[in-house]
Amino acid sequence: MKLRKIYAHLDCCDLTVAITWFEALFDRSPDARPMAGLAEWHHDAGAGFQLFENAADAGRGTLTLIVDDLRGEAERLNAAGLRPGEVEPATRAELVQLRDPDGNRVVLVEPAGA
Repeated sequence: MKLRKIYAHLDCCDLTVAITWFEALFDRSPDARPMAGLAEWHHDAGAGFQLFENAADAGRGTLTLIVDDLRGEAERLNAAGLRPGEVEPATRAELVQLRDPDGNRVVLVEPAGA
């Protein structure tokens, strides 16, 4: 299988509320609204994120984002009112965890030496 692009996906109960939260997370509005109940953020040529209104599955997902400046992002998210957790050390990285309005886990990770 040759992949051209990968999209992460989370479900939400209320797309309008979730979009507002993810706009603060990504520091920008969605790039596309390709169909009813769906918003997309495009993150370079090979990655993207889809947010889909589906109350039955909302709150059960995890989104992991690899970043270059974990502490800076944590400060920005805290200032935006998203309340990220403390920076946690791991074997080869540091991470910060937070929850979206539906309870989905969002993990920001900065690999060691990044």
